Amino acid sequence: MTPVPPSDGSTTVSIDRIAVRGHGRRRWRTAVLVVIALAAAAAIAMLLARDGASNAPQWITHPVERGTLVVKVSATGRLQPTHQVAVGSELSGTVAAVFVDDDDHVTKGQILAQLDLSKFEDAVTQARAALAAAQAGLEQARATLAETETRLNRYREVARLSGGKVPAKAELDTAEAEHARARANVASARAAVAQAQATLRTSQTNLAKARIRSPIDGVVLQRAVDPGQAVAASLQAVTLFTIAEDLSKMELKVDIDEADVGQVKAGMEASFTVDAWPGRRFHARILRVGFNATDNGGVISYPAVLQVANDDLSLRPGMTGTADIITLTRDNVLLVPNAALRFNPPAADSQPQRRQNLLSVLMPRPPRQPRAVKTTASTDDGAPKQVWVLREGRPVALSVQTGATNGRVTEITGGELEAGMQVITEVSVNR
Repeated sequence: MTPVPPSDGSTTVSIDRIAVRGHGRRRWRTAVLVVIALAAAAAIAMLLARDGASNAPQWITHPVERGTLVVKVSATGRLQPTHQVAVGSELSGTVAAVFVDDDDHVTKGQILAQLDLSKFEDAVTQARAALAAAQAGLEQARATLAETETRLNRYREVARLSGGKVPAKAELDTAEAEHARARANVASARAAVAQAQATLRTSQTNLAKARIRSPIDGVVLQRAVDPGQAVAASLQAVTLFTIAEDLSKMELKVDIDEADVGQVKAGMEASFTVDAWPGRRFHARILRVGFNATDNGGVISYPAVLQVANDDLSLRPGMTGTADIITLTRDNVLLVPNAALRFNPPAADSQPQRRQNLLSVLMPRPPRQPRAVKTTASTDDGAPKQVWVLREGRPVALSVQTGATNGRVTEITGGELEAGMQVITEVSVNR
């Protein structure tokens, strides 16, 4: 049964007002949804654009420059005096006195130490007495020779005058034999005198050597003897002092690796550092490069000697020096980093781009980390070298001819490369 509305019409008017209000609310909700959709689409577009930009490769370049190429060889060694002498004693004995100490400056001929002189002085006295006896023996032999010679001459004269009748032949033969023996005795006496003279000189030399003298002008690096110490030099000379000549000139002896020895020659300039003077470089010059190889755990090296000026005596024997030997210098040449010669652009990503839906865009993701792309160099033997430059944002290869290198930069001797161009050394891509 249908209800009958009241006659005054109030119910109808209320229903119409409710309908109008519901229609307005629906229109407002639709507009809000449209605005939300447009904002979401804009956000998606921005995220996609940002993601695409972040996936673009980032090219790292370096300018091609003109400059000086310096090629160096590094080596390590120890400083030593130019001339170092180990002073010892050829004689055995007891040290009576020592006159110098470590670091003392000495001159050539200066007495450094002295052995007990008693037995050496006695030996000289004995040698002189033996010489005197030998000389007396020589005089006696000469007198005997003169006597026998006179007798023999008289016998010969008598025999000539008597026609050979007197003296008897036996007497004449005896006189001749005595004369011959007298001549031999004189020769023997002369030899004895020479021997006695040599013995005397030896004794005098030993006496002189008992006073140990400096053979050069220099500095005493080490004193290895004290008064009262016994010196036994029966088998070999005992080192008592080590003296360095003129420390204002020193030598740095280094070991050159076999891979670099072909580049190092006498006369080349070098510089080196020592731990005692950080930040200071000392100049040197190659004096010689040896031929005798040294094998240190399978590493072959060759000795080289560097001449060093040490006028201020800041360098000391035994210091370790790290030397840089300049083997090549070229001015005003075109230089590129070695990384540019090793660089090859990465291959394009063959994977399809990932689809992105609204949920993946709106959901937060962890930040992307840039991934460095490793570069590799061409290994084709005989192939021309090439570098890559950017043109309109894309890498383009240029052929070049290379010269010397110091391990960091390489000389460009030919090709299309010019100073000021930017060569690619590395690339990074975000994933």
